[in-house]
Amino acid sequence: MTTLVLKKVIQPVSAAILCLTLFSCTPSETSQPVEYHGPLSEAENVEMFYAEKDLIKVKMIAQKVFEYENGDKEFPEGIYLEFFDETGTITSTLRANSAYYFSEEDKWRGRGKVEIINIQKKEQLNTEELFWKQDTKRIFTEKFVTIKLENEVIYGTGLEAAQDLSDYTIKNPEGEFEVIE
Repeated sequence: MTTLVLKKVIQPVSAAILCLTLFSCTPSETSQPVEYHGPLSEAENVEMFYAEKDLIKVKMIAQKVFEYENGDKEFPEGIYLEFFDETGTITSTLRANSAYYFSEEDKWRGRGKVEIINIQKKEQLNTEELFWKQDTKRIFTEKFVTIKLENEVIYGTGLEAAQDLSDYTIKNPEGEFEVIE
């Protein structure tokens, strides 16, 4: 008689475990892995130098830098660059609210309040977007630009120039300026 009672107690418990097992084994959707497109690394308070033949050519300061798998770099909190001549003297500076480096094209883009100052010539360029090719040492934009010279201001849309503003061409100039013949 004891055996019978034991069987009756075990059977309900076994049935409950079997039901729980069946409900927990219902087929569920398997999700596909999500491909990550964000930065692989992040750096803060960055100061970098670019040198040629043991001479510093460019100094870069950025609060935050994101580096991506394809080699692109993003500077979401702005960038500041100093350009040096062969004697180590700062010739010009560049500042932008944000910047992006396109690795495949070896090209930089500054956005927001972009400002270049030629220290030697006391000239300043302002625009909202500017591109820089490090290999050619040239800058360019299709956006509106303002160039402040010592005695005049030139406005226009579109610009191609040397990175230090030693020479430049404004595609559609406006304003009053002196033409030297």
